[in-house]
Amino acid sequence: MRRIIMIVLAVPLLATAVWAVRSGPAPASATVAGTATHQVRMAVPDEGDSPALAAQLAKARLATARYAINLQAAKAAGYQILTQMIPDMGFHFINPTITGFDITKPPILVYEHHGDSWQLGAFEWTFTAKPATPPLPGATFGTFGAACHYKDGTFVFKPSQADCPKRSPLSGAAFFLWHPDLVTMHVWLWYPNPVSLYNGTNPYVHPFNNG
Repeated sequence: MRRIIMIVLAVPLLATAVWAVRSGPAPASATVAGTATHQVRMAVPDEGDSPALAAQLAKARLATARYAINLQAAKAAGYQILTQMIPDMGFHFINPTITGFDITKPPILVYEHHGDSWQLGAFEWTFTAKPATPPLPGATFGTFGAACHYKDGTFVFKPSQADCPKRSPLSGAAFFLWHPDLVTMHVWLWYPNPVSLYNGTNPYVHPFNNG
């Protein structure tokens, strides 16, 4: 009986801690309408740093719990759509006023959508260059190309803001922002990722790809 209780208690803890991958880094990608590629390297968090990481993740959960199943709360806090659904990843919402790294204030929230429901899955931070020291223990990074983003979440890759059409070529929506080539870091805090905590894509959210 004691063993059964211990196993039951371990399950939710694993869902919010680090999902370690024993194999080495491997490339992966997600594509939207044949145009958007989000490249990722799988991460293996350092087990020796796991207590420090767990403490950081605990703070992040407390700070963002109000957004977990409430997209309207996130919008009220300043988050706006950045991308529509990127397969095996989610809809990205950005708060342009948040800069730097603070585990309790992610600049990008990644949501899964089904029907009328929204579920927060991951956070994302972006950098113009790979950090010399990972902001979180064991973190690794992906990339996202320079792109023009529009107010409905559509986007096109362009090397400079001067190349951005004023209206989305995909939908006609107004221009929102442009960014250069980015280094990205995902953290799957609110939805388990069997690949790793930091992997950009997540096979568990595949069922959400069609909304």
